[in-house]
Amino acid sequence: MANSLSQKTKVISIANQKGGVGKTTTAVNLAAGLSLLQKSVLLIDCDAQGNATSGLGLVHSELGRHLYHAIVGLVDPTEVIHPTSMKNLFIIPSNTDLVGIEVDLAGREGKEGVLRDLLASIDPFDYILLDCPPSLGLMTINALTASDSVIIPMQCEYYALEGLSQLVKIIRLVKHSYNPKLHIEGLLLTMYDYRIRLAYQVACEVRTHFRDLVYRTTIPRNVKLSESPSHGKPIFIYEPRSKGAESYLALAMEFLRRKGVSFQH
Repeated sequence: MANSLSQKTKVISIANQKGGVGKTTTAVNLAAGLSLLQKSVLLIDCDAQGNATSGLGLVHSELGRHLYHAIVGLVDPTEVIHPTSMKNLFIIPSNTDLVGIEVDLAGREGKEGVLRDLLASIDPFDYILLDCPPSLGLMTINALTASDSVIIPMQCEYYALEGLSQLVKIIRLVKHSYNPKLHIEGLLLTMYDYRIRLAYQVACEVRTHFRDLVYRTTIPRNVKLSESPSHGKPIFIYEPRSKGAESYLALAMEFLRRKGVSFQH
């Protein structure tokens, strides 16, 4: 990775191969929360479903170029960076073209490091967040290879720990084979319902197993959080007084405090 990026920018994957755990919601709203705290943030939509893209108000049909074109070398990465409705937040969008990336990169040497090489040509941001697809395929491997660390969102349900061991194994494999600095940034409990005893029990179990890796902030089930993607807005613009907005701002502040980073609010 280029020195300008590695010295200034921290790259963080938001990953969990289990779908429906609030991964994209976390990627979009953590990025937005950090931008509110005066940090410059680039969100990269690494998922062919493009939910982070539409969640920040970009229309797939109006995108001439996106992440796929940058990865295969058709455009410079800087050409696919788009501003968003938040001052310090930018996005590299994605769409269904990304489905074919494993075929396109199949014969390329060093295919696991293509995204890392792409990031080296981007001017530094404070943070680059990578919204990974709900799988452990080549795109996720690329994201982990390019990252300093990983945030793992986990839903507070009975099967919360199912599949986590597989993800941890992949993280260790990438760390050993491609990216020695990679580590788990933290585990985030999402869709927390205080009325359900099982949610409390799962949270206790996760905190017992992973201790300080688990963020103190939990993300509640919140109607406004569920609605905001369909309006193409992060929660801070869609409903800034909601519990969802409060929680993601608290997460952004906890994230920065853990790193010993000062911020303005």
